[in-house]
Amino acid sequence: MKTKKKYELTNKTIEFNGITLYQIKALKNFSNVKVGDLGGWVEKEDNLSQMGDAWVYENAEVYGNAWVFGNAQVYGDAIVSYNAEVFGDAKVFGNARVGGNAKVSDNAEIFENAEVFGNAKVFDNAQVSYNAKVFGNAKVFSNARVYGNAEVYDNAEVYGNTFVYGNAKVYCDAEVHGNAKVYDNAIAYGKAQVYDYARVFDFALVCGNAEIYGNAWVFGNAWVFGNAQVYGDAEVFGNSKVCE
Repeated sequence: MKTKKKYELTNKTIEFNGITLYQIKALKNFSNVKVGDLGGWVEKEDNLSQMGDAWVYENAEVYGNAWVFGNAQVYGDAIVSYNAEVFGDAKVFGNARVGGNAKVSDNAEIFENAEVFGNAKVFDNAQVSYNAKVFGNAKVFSNARVYGNAEVYDNAEVYGNTFVYGNAKVYCDAEVHGNAKVYDNAIAYGKAQVYDYARVFDFALVCGNAEIYGNAWVFGNAWVFGNAQVYGDAEVFGNSKVCE
C-alpha cells in the first residue's frame, strides 16, 4: 500500500544563490502541522522526508543535497544546505546555518546565528548558539553548550555538561568534558584536556598534552603546556607558564 505524501511542492518559488526553492504545503495532519499549512522552502522533495514528523517552517530553507528527516524541525530563517543532515528530534532555527557534511541529530539544537559545517557532528542534547561555530571534524555532544563567539573545530570534542563560550577556541585534538568551562578568550588545543570542574578563562592557553582537572583554574595570561597537569584546587594565573 502506497503511503500518502505528507507534503507537496507548491508553485510559489523564490531564487536563492541561483537555486529555485519551492514553498511546501502540508497534505495531512501531523505533529503541530495541519492540512493546508504552508511551510518553508526546499529545492526538491529529496530535501525533506515524506515520513515522520520532520518539517521546514516559516522562512527556513533546505537545498542542495541536504536532508531533513525523522522528527527534526528547521524554522525561522535557518538554512540547511550542501550535504548536511538534520534528523532525530533536532532543531535548527533563528538564523542558524548547517552545511557541508555536518550532522545534527538526537535532541541537539542549533540557533541564533550559529554555524555548523564541514564534517562536524552535534548530537545528544547539545546546543550551539549565538555566533558560535563548530566545524572541521569536531564533535559537540552530551549536554554541552557552545555559544557566544566560541569556535570548536579540527578534531576537537566538547561533551558532558561543559560550557565553551565568549571568544574561546577549542581545536586540534583537544577535549573539554565533565563539568568544565572554557571561556573569555581562552584557547585549548593540541591534545589538551580540560575536565571535571576545571575552568580556563581570560587569555589563558592550554596546549600540548596538558591536563586541567579537578577544581583547577587557569586564567589571566597563563600558559599550561607540554605534559603538565594542573589539578585539585590549584590556580595558575598572571603571566605564569607551567610546562613538564
